[in-house]
Amino acid sequence: MAIGESVEHRGAAIEEWRERPWVLAVILGFAGLIVHFATDDPDLEPWRAAIAAAFSFGPLAAALTLGRDEWRPSIIFSVMVALVMAGIAWRATAAGDHHSDEQFWVAAGVLATLLSVPLFQSGFHKLRWRTSYKETHFHVWTDAITGAGALAFVGLSWALIAILAELFSAIQIDLLKDLIDEEAFGWMFSGVTFGAALGVLRNQLKIIGTLQNVVLLVLSILAVPLAVALVLFLLAVLVSGIDVLWEATKSATPLLLSVAVGCFVLANAVVRDDDGDMGQSRVLRIAGFALTLGILPLSVMAAISMGTRIAQHGLSPERIWALIAIAVAVAYGVAYFTAAIRGRREGWRRFLRLSNLHLAVLVAGLALLLAMPVFNFGAVSASNQLARLASGAVSAEDFDYAALRWDFGEAGREALATLSRSKDAQIAELALAAKNAEDRYTYRQRNRPEVAAINSAPIEVENEAVRIAARSFLHSQPYRCAADCRVVQVGFQDERPILALLSKGRDAELLVYDAATDVVSIAFIRHAELVEERRYEVPEISQESVIELRAFEGQQLFIDGKPASAAFE
Repeated sequence: MAIGESVEHRGAAIEEWRERPWVLAVILGFAGLIVHFATDDPDLEPWRAAIAAAFSFGPLAAALTLGRDEWRPSIIFSVMVALVMAGIAWRATAAGDHHSDEQFWVAAGVLATLLSVPLFQSGFHKLRWRTSYKETHFHVWTDAITGAGALAFVGLSWALIAILAELFSAIQIDLLKDLIDEEAFGWMFSGVTFGAALGVLRNQLKIIGTLQNVVLLVLSILAVPLAVALVLFLLAVLVSGIDVLWEATKSATPLLLSVAVGCFVLANAVVRDDDGDMGQSRVLRIAGFALTLGILPLSVMAAISMGTRIAQHGLSPERIWALIAIAVAVAYGVAYFTAAIRGRREGWRRFLRLSNLHLAVLVAGLALLLAMPVFNFGAVSASNQLARLASGAVSAEDFDYAALRWDFGEAGREALATLSRSKDAQIAELALAAKNAEDRYTYRQRNRPEVAAINSAPIEVENEAVRIAARSFLHSQPYRCAADCRVVQVGFQDERPILALLSKGRDAELLVYDAATDVVSIAFIRHAELVEERRYEVPEISQESVIELRAFEGQQLFIDGKPASAAFE
């Protein structure tokens, strides 16, 4: 008996409905037009992103759940999906540079939506934990298969219309070519063809159920080689030690999680949604059991790998999201391992299916929570990094100031500003260099061997703030300071210290320090105004050279008693 015939179809969305292709074509075609008009602006404002998200995810949810008779629950669910995704898109677009992990908010919202659709289709909103796992599993796979089939049809439709456009163009009828060039037509055409194909496929779910059975049968074959490889890998780790994994690759965590996901998919391909639908091959059943047990050690090793990295480098928004993914993997690993042990030889598959349903609900809720404006992982990471610096876990030289400047959002920049005012002169200097750098590339130039002269260059100024600002300026523009570089404070202009920058092989330059912004800038001072930069040939100088300002129709830069600049007031 085909699997589609054995499923109790509670949801109205899986009933045969002759008008379904037309209805879905109209809904998704109209949605495509709205998405086009919302995104037809290079500057994607938050309200535009919200509309695009609402008319992307809401109609798609409706297309998968809408039925002829019980359509009201589907409309309510689809509107909820649209509103949630619109809110997430608005928040992510409006975040600007205040946050650095908005892409993860969107990913979490998409994951919550993907998990909620089959749960809704199987009636979880009515049945709660009494929901049939068999029906939920059926919807997961039929949604994936019908969605993939509809996408394939969209591609074929575009290939056909492109051929027809060329055909008519050969007889000087360019209507189709002109339509293809219109973005609005492209969005509408894609929506219409996707909706029509999806409607046709979803009217054939009994046949799709049989196809699902075939897909799972093919996938389950891959379980055998993966199970063998997994056993050999775990034995090798036991013999050689886990350190060999860290030495072999710098991407151990994503690699281990990827293999764990593969074990999850293939184990479920073997287990299916009912023992009666499982293959009778003993080899496949043993392979499925091995993969079930293997998820836990893989996820634990991923946790150890990430823990090691965090111990070395501290928290960052990306590492926190990785920790959450690892925690989910560990939860599945524990649940699967417990199901295998609890069920012993035969009953483990029932416990595994029950764990799938419960964990799917919990993960959907967690993903939705993480997509909401509840947590600020940038602030958490910045606080952790400051604590590491304060405790001595990382030295001032090795501390990642660039991460605070560019990776942690507004919270990181606020932490960097705090460090730039630190009583520790070295920390303040290094933090200010990152704070004033134009971009990450410019900041990284300060670590090149060519700029070593900057770190040893004497800076003779009146106070620590001016000295830190001057060295920060040199780090941001290292080409200005070669060997024997020297900065000397030579006077004041409007209460702003004037600095002379002298470097072997370069002309003299005048700098001005602005106490209001802690920034040094290049300036030539004339009549109490900052005008264009000017340079003057510098006599031969040494570290003992006397650098001063002398009165000469105003003031003038002198080195060893010789004028090195034009006069200024």
